Amino acid sequence: MPPSDSDLCEIRRREGRLDEAAAHGRCAVALDPGDAAGWYNLGVALYDRLEVAASIACERRAVRLAPDAPGPHFELAEGLLLSGQWEEGWREYDWRWRLPGVPPLIPAAILERHGHTAARCWDGHPLPEGTLLLVADQGFGDTIQFARYLPMAAALCPNLVVACSPDMRPVIRSLPGGYRTVTDWEEAPPFAAHAALSSLPGLFGTRPDIVPPPLPGLRAEPERVERWAERLDGLLPRGYRRVGLVWAGRPTHGNDRNRSLTLARLAPFFVLEKTVLVSLQKGPAQAEAARYYGAAPLVDLGPELGSFADTMAVLAQLDHVVCVDTAVAHLAGAMGRPTAVLLPYAPDWRWLLGRGGTPWYPTVTLHRQPAPGRWDEAIRGAVAAATGGNIRASGRPARR
Repeated sequence: MPPSDSDLCEIRRREGRLDEAAAHGRCAVALDPGDAAGWYNLGVALYDRLEVAASIACERRAVRLAPDAPGPHFELAEGLLLSGQWEEGWREYDWRWRLPGVPPLIPAAILERHGHTAARCWDGHPLPEGTLLLVADQGFGDTIQFARYLPMAAALCPNLVVACSPDMRPVIRSLPGGYRTVTDWEEAPPFAAHAALSSLPGLFGTRPDIVPPPLPGLRAEPERVERWAERLDGLLPRGYRRVGLVWAGRPTHGNDRNRSLTLARLAPFFVLEKTVLVSLQKGPAQAEAARYYGAAPLVDLGPELGSFADTMAVLAQLDHVVCVDTAVAHLAGAMGRPTAVLLPYAPDWRWLLGRGGTPWYPTVTLHRQPAPGRWDEAIRGAVAAATGGNIRASGRPARR
């Protein structure tokens, strides 16, 4: 049986053929206006085309037709949040827990071990006696972004414990306040209530005009900074501008095809005079640094970055950071480092629409694709941001 227009809408969207995806989606809803899946798929395709108002309208239609289906609610949340309609967006964002394959925030066995089948989900009200367990439930970047709410939560719930991955423990522990962290459910103490870290913006009524400042007092460990300062001073040429680079995120990320690029696409940085490029890239894309050839020296620190504690110490030594939408963007922004973030045409909701900056990180500039797949303009903007507009090129190639 051949795929339906609704199915073809999603297939073509995944292939990046957005015009065809939208055409199939419109045909699907014209043929069967009562099919919630058709409106849902069309709304997703229109989001990728950055037709956000139309996408929201499609998802509202899908929600009316299938009010208990989590997919349309979640995609509606994405469109609302991207367009700055955060009050309704946070409510719809809670539907993410009902999406297929999403595990429960806390394993049932842990809840039962503490004597109840379900702990109370925290509603944002004071909890002066019992312990509040906050769970870092999403990726590294999300954890860094939403950790800014820890002081606000601690003011209401003094007995605060953060459940996070081992990778995030150095970041949480570096914050003033001495937050207790657990990285294994077996370590979790009895708790009276719990909440996802990603739910705190909604609980605290965050709007684009009242975003709390980034992690207060986030600093790398002084001893580690000293060690890396000595290492970099001996490794990098003196008097050169230091620009950190991250060109790819985790390949398993659902939108990695759109958000990541290759090192070669950053060629305008390779010809900058009096500039040394510092690769902070991890993962499979790190291998590209070995094939680098350009006028500006490039030093690959990826193999030496054992943890986010090391990354933080290196970030403290750089003049500017240029990266795609991945955890380093959040870490550098939270540390107050000058950072240029390269964004795909249809960005993640947190970056909003049409802005050159972000209320989440005052020192971050955003450089957006003007059309799907077109990185050149965004990269030129990032070069200007990293050099203060003072762009001088050298013709002398230099290997790593």
